[in-house]
Amino acid sequence: AAQAGSQLHGSPGDTRISGFSPCPVPTQPRSLCSGHFGVVRLCRQRSTGAFYAAKLLRMRRGRTGLERAQVQREVSILRQLQHPNILRLHELFSSAAEVVLVLELIRGGELFDFIAEKEMLSEEEAIEFLAQILSGVEYLHARLIAHFDLKPENIMLQDKDVPKPRIKIIDFGLAQQLQDGITYRSLCGTPQYIAPEVINYEPLSPATDMWSIGVITYILLSGLSPFQGETDAETLSNVVAGAYEFEERCFSQTSELAKDFIRQLLLKEPQRRMSAAECLVHPWIKPLSRKQALSRSRSSINMRNFRKFNARRKWKLSYNTVSACNRLCRL
Repeated sequence: AAQAGSQLHGSPGDTRISGFSPCPVPTQPRSLCSGHFGVVRLCRQRSTGAFYAAKLLRMRRGRTGLERAQVQREVSILRQLQHPNILRLHELFSSAAEVVLVLELIRGGELFDFIAEKEMLSEEEAIEFLAQILSGVEYLHARLIAHFDLKPENIMLQDKDVPKPRIKIIDFGLAQQLQDGITYRSLCGTPQYIAPEVINYEPLSPATDMWSIGVITYILLSGLSPFQGETDAETLSNVVAGAYEFEERCFSQTSELAKDFIRQLLLKEPQRRMSAAECLVHPWIKPLSRKQALSRSRSSINMRNFRKFNARRKWKLSYNTVSACNRLCRL
């Protein structure tokens, strides 16, 4: 359980967390990753010896740092979540200058990186991962929580060296607890994965997440991004138009059921998109006949294109350090 009243020990530059130790593990660096407003470090709980990820966030002082209300919103959401496919908050520590989220440690890396290492992948195997993503998203939406930042970077594996890797949805920095009668709008997100209503600054809903799942599925099967343009502005224009197609050269090994699944998500009108619960009973995910089941096992994803897409994606991530939110707001 998270503890809102727990305090940090030591100065902001040398944060010590009561009951936890920074962990110099030989096979893993202490610093797992870093960003503009903080860093994620490996730590160990002294009482149990268990490893966790400590996400240190700097609070706003002047023009730098995060708004405390923004962090409080993320924490409020994480506290509600107890699902096998969603990152779990273990504890919370705070001071005037910093907030530290002690999160479960995710060791398996990104799903897309894991898939890119495979020689081949059938639709049936891809569906096993998608079903886990949908299960997590259905859980969120049933609690009126929308993630609003579903993309490959936020879909991880708890551990990849197991027969059946478990999906973990991470990063709830843009997530919102939706309320009846209150309209929510935002221009934040990553151009390739955001829905038309984000760009048009229209009310957002759980259906906004479902568009992102449609894009992720399209990429997973083909190695192409359905709306990717030469520039962010061109990509956003393509999203608003809702213009995409199933190119034969990339979808020649894709089943018709898979294409139907994508079509029912990449719809401009949010109310027409399948919900996560409806996706889980779509015949591509849950076949109604032996014929439907066979079509999944005989179809496969385009691994050559997928590896190329993933390599470009990783290069762009390492090159582009400007937040997608700022890019969108300038366009």
